[in-house]
Amino acid sequence: METSRSVTYLKNAWYVAALSSEVGAEGLFARKLLNTPVLIYRLKNGSPVALLDRCPHRFVPLSMGLREGDDVVCKYHGLKFDCSGACNHNPHGNGHIPRAARVRTFPLVERYGFLWIWPGDAPADEAKLPDVSPLTEGHPNGVGFTYMHRKTYYELITDNVMDLSHVDHLHGEIISTRGQLTPQVPQVKETDSTVATRWEWKQTPPIFILNQFLPEPMAEARHFVEVKFMAPTTVQLQIGATQDDSALDLAHCVGQYDLHTTTPESDGTTHYFFATRRNHLVDDADYNAAKIKGMHDAFVDEDGPYVDAQYVNIGNADLLSLNPVLLSSDVGAVRARRILRSVIADEVQRAQADAADTRSAARV
Repeated sequence: METSRSVTYLKNAWYVAALSSEVGAEGLFARKLLNTPVLIYRLKNGSPVALLDRCPHRFVPLSMGLREGDDVVCKYHGLKFDCSGACNHNPHGNGHIPRAARVRTFPLVERYGFLWIWPGDAPADEAKLPDVSPLTEGHPNGVGFTYMHRKTYYELITDNVMDLSHVDHLHGEIISTRGQLTPQVPQVKETDSTVATRWEWKQTPPIFILNQFLPEPMAEARHFVEVKFMAPTTVQLQIGATQDDSALDLAHCVGQYDLHTTTPESDGTTHYFFATRRNHLVDDADYNAAKIKGMHDAFVDEDGPYVDAQYVNIGNADLLSLNPVLLSSDVGAVRARRILRSVIADEVQRAQADAADTRSAARV
């Protein structure tokens, strides 16, 4: 029986709010995250802060206001707020500041080229920040970042990355895998909060994003690709190729490390962040710009229309409740969905237990 998909998100977790490069030294940056309007800006010392983008007076966006040093002024009626969310100036009457004149703030951490936000009520735990440190290891011209806005539900993007057999059928010549992934049942490794799938294969010629950096660009090469999901929304991808008997890993292959991570904007729209670091031609800035543009365009022009169309067709129905035909390559995506459901259910259960304890204490 078809059931409506829950729009409950995992709240006590880190999500990418923006690329570091999206938030400049001046001005105000606004973005809706998990159905919540958020204002992000940098203090004079460069540190980023995040506030609820809503003035507590008439609830207009603070991002429509003005910067005054490290403070934000609501342009509608002139209330001013500091970076802790406290109102520090009321131009009306005798200047009394009401106790309720306060804006919620969110923990924000800048790391790995991203601004990560913690939207939940539990204390932010930096130990839970996904470790994507390979993005920071190497020449600055060897890594690229991009952002895409999609009209789809975020889990459909995770599905797309976790099942790379679609590359055999959907993508063009540049990242063609010559039909080698589809016949395989991927290797799977799973923990309570992660699942990784891996394919190994040979193809001639090698995949074109890597072949020009191999000794014989048109000769057979051994390849691997591994994708690892970390709840709630982060997927790490490693891909490499070699023409000798080296180990199939990035230390011994020509390859790249990719990060795919999404943040729900609303129930049917998603912020999609992508980064890639390669271990070849790492100091070439022009190649770096062309590389990230090519990968951005591949998703926008090829994957994107399909994940958007999925959402148009299924709407708010939970995908697995529709009894989809499952293929051998779906194992990673299905297990990622189950992990996410489990951690969300645990969080909801804890919140309900805490609320019950609070009610009991209030009656005593």
